[in-house]
Amino acid sequence: MESLLLRPNGPLKGIVHAGGAKNSALKLMAATLLAEGSHVLRNVPQITDVAIMAEVLEALGAKVSTQGSTLTIVVPATEDLVAEAPYELVEQMRASIVVLGPLLARCGRARVSLPGGDDIGSRPIDIHVDGLAKLGVSFRTQHGYVEGSVSEGGLVGQNIVLEYPSHTATDNLLMAAVLAKGTSVIDNAAREPEVEDLAIMLNKMGAKISGLGSSRLVIEGVEQLTPTDHAVIPDRVVAATYLLAAAISGGSVTIADGRPDHMEMLLAKLGVMGADVSMTPEGLRLDAPERLLASDVATLPYPGVATDYKPLIVAALSVAEGVSIVSENLFEGRFRYIDELRRMGADIRTEGHHAVIRGVPSLSGAPVRAPDIRAGAALVLAGLVAEGSTEISGIEHIDRGYEAIERRLSALGASVERRS
Repeated sequence: MESLLLRPNGPLKGIVHAGGAKNSALKLMAATLLAEGSHVLRNVPQITDVAIMAEVLEALGAKVSTQGSTLTIVVPATEDLVAEAPYELVEQMRASIVVLGPLLARCGRARVSLPGGDDIGSRPIDIHVDGLAKLGVSFRTQHGYVEGSVSEGGLVGQNIVLEYPSHTATDNLLMAAVLAKGTSVIDNAAREPEVEDLAIMLNKMGAKISGLGSSRLVIEGVEQLTPTDHAVIPDRVVAATYLLAAAISGGSVTIADGRPDHMEMLLAKLGVMGADVSMTPEGLRLDAPERLLASDVATLPYPGVATDYKPLIVAALSVAEGVSIVSENLFEGRFRYIDELRRMGADIRTEGHHAVIRGVPSLSGAPVRAPDIRAGAALVLAGLVAEGSTEISGIEHIDRGYEAIERRLSALGASVERRS
């Protein structure tokens, strides 16, 4: 098994690209199923999750070819689509559930394995099923699969109010509603930039979606969509990772493709922590103080601080001056990496969905294991400043969301190498 070996090497400095957003690319790949023909997606990150989604699409009958960061996806006629997403692929990545909406819209039926993915707590798909049922889908769950079939009248537009602004549920409902008869309204929709990116691409394919970027999406159903050429937005979580790498190391890093409008709350928190964040001609830049300051942080749906940012923030606050309280309001299992940070000397106590972090002057290197994508990245941040050597195993999780993280950090001056 591969691992990452890190040693402290002073402040990070330089320019780095975040690359395409994982949480957008995966949904855009699923959206291609809505239209027969050849689709082109650009700025797609070369990560494991994209490779898995490509396998899912091929299992459904599509053909996927890759040239660098560009994907060409050829989607067959409806009668040649396979309306079943197999367990061995879906269980590897929760985002695979977003093929449910497109399959129901195109084929009138779908059989999708109940999803797996990161072990960060319970994330049921009830919101997906309830919303799709209102559009005219009958569901049953058996043998580990959710099976849906559309009534004889086809999908029919409805007003849907989500009990929680779920990102993937909003995606699924959008992709089903664009081919439904009549008008659909999704209230309390997720507002993430990745949802907006999906809506933009769907509109380029011929959909009629208004309210982009808001919590109320209005979708006028159309009879048919056509293929398109679309570039994925930059990854705000990867951008945040490199900004916090600069912050924890006392460095100065610029994200060439950083989008401050996608991460306003995080940037405000970084300012409270003592960092100077500015937009320069080269990109989004962070200049860090010698030592960060404590700050209280709570995760909330967008535009609040994303739960994906939280492990990164916890790692940075573990060496900040003062006491911080970090609250997780979205997923109950998202403190499972804390024990690994404690092994490195962090002073963190958890109680319920709160973590009390007493900043220490320095961390110490130790062998640790990445339990999921963002927790793995948090351990990388800690390893950048921990005295001695830090070896991180389980980096297959990190590879799911980060393209060549060791090369990009090394280019900024970090001492990090991949070991087999």
